[in-house]
Amino acid sequence: MTDSLGVSRRDFLRLGLAAGPASLVAACGWDGGPLLEPRLRAFGRINDWVGEKIFLSRSRLAPEYPISDRTAERLFPAYSITYNRRRIYPEPPRGWELEVNGLVRSPQRLTREMLAGLPRVSYTVKHHCVEGWTAIGTWTGVPVSVLAGLARPLPEARYLRFDSFDSGYSNGWDLASAMHPQTILAYAFNDRPLARERGAPLRLYSPVKLGYKLTKYVTTMSFTRERHGGFWEDQGYPWLAGV
Repeated sequence: MTDSLGVSRRDFLRLGLAAGPASLVAACGWDGGPLLEPRLRAFGRINDWVGEKIFLSRSRLAPEYPISDRTAERLFPAYSITYNRRRIYPEPPRGWELEVNGLVRSPQRLTREMLAGLPRVSYTVKHHCVEGWTAIGTWTGVPVSVLAGLARPLPEARYLRFDSFDSGYSNGWDLASAMHPQTILAYAFNDRPLARERGAPLRLYSPVKLGYKLTKYVTTMSFTRERHGGFWEDQGYPWLAGV
């Protein structure tokens, strides 16, 4: 059988067999050593292609849940590179603003108050961590597509890069994922302003991505021509990381 994308069931299974081991090995933080690393990274590219061409769609929305299904916050883990190294969560720099730049016609600098005045999205969804756990919470913020509309990216912009003040943490995203209607820059969690452990004052969020793609403590959103890797992606984790 062949679907509307022209991929047969046999092709799909072959791609799954190729991409699966790479995803599992990458998730364990092992790149296979100098001999296997190039092959694993090639498999990772196949894994990204499968996710982007077959599973990722603007019409595919993550399910939402009633507020009564929220996970107790004490049972909803919080991570940060700075915390892992120094046992403190990072504080925003004085005069923090979100900068939207790169290949755009109209660069932006936005305060927390300005972001709160833009169109917003709020949803209660399931969070998926690469370590295997899930939790449900409510996130509120500005759709990335709204910020793109303000900045007006140039035709040659193909990717987005998100940088943070969390010990240099960053991620690269494809535009299709970034423009997904559920991809937001969140400033509230469970109906309250983000706490430091959740990524205050602003974090990237999307329920169609694994947690390590959801950059916390965001400072800059840059439209780029080249594909940026990321903190974990440069260590072998799958780049697309779709759920």
